[in-house]
Amino acid sequence: MTSPSDGKNVEIDPGWPQFAKYTFAPAILRGGFLFVSGMTAGGSEGGILCPGDIAGQTDIILQRLGEILARANCGYEDVVATREFVTTTDGYRKTTDVRRKYFKPPFPAATGVIVAGLLRPGALIEIEAIAAVPRR
Repeated sequence: MTSPSDGKNVEIDPGWPQFAKYTFAPAILRGGFLFVSGMTAGGSEGGILCPGDIAGQTDIILQRLGEILARANCGYEDVVATREFVTTTDGYRKTTDVRRKYFKPPFPAATGVIVAGLLRPGALIEIEAIAAVPRR
């Protein structure tokens, strides 16, 4: 696996075929940090998994985050910050339990932003993350 890069961007791709058509990477490793693109709970056939369920969508997103972290030789404990864009606060408190399933104290820094909408119709939440890649 790629080691932390200090001088150039290194794409981290968990092998998801949909990224071949996009103009952005799932994640970029640079200077010992992993910058993970915002993710929704999009399904492989289009649409959103767990429609109307923000906690369910959060769970799917954080599972996928784990795949990206693993490709960069990281774990959830290496995540230093997350940013959540939400279209509703209905059920949002339930995402706390989902986050606790993946993150343990000390929890990463986090920002929540209420937005009018997300690019993927039906998405209630989009999460991006930054992780500090341990030097092994």
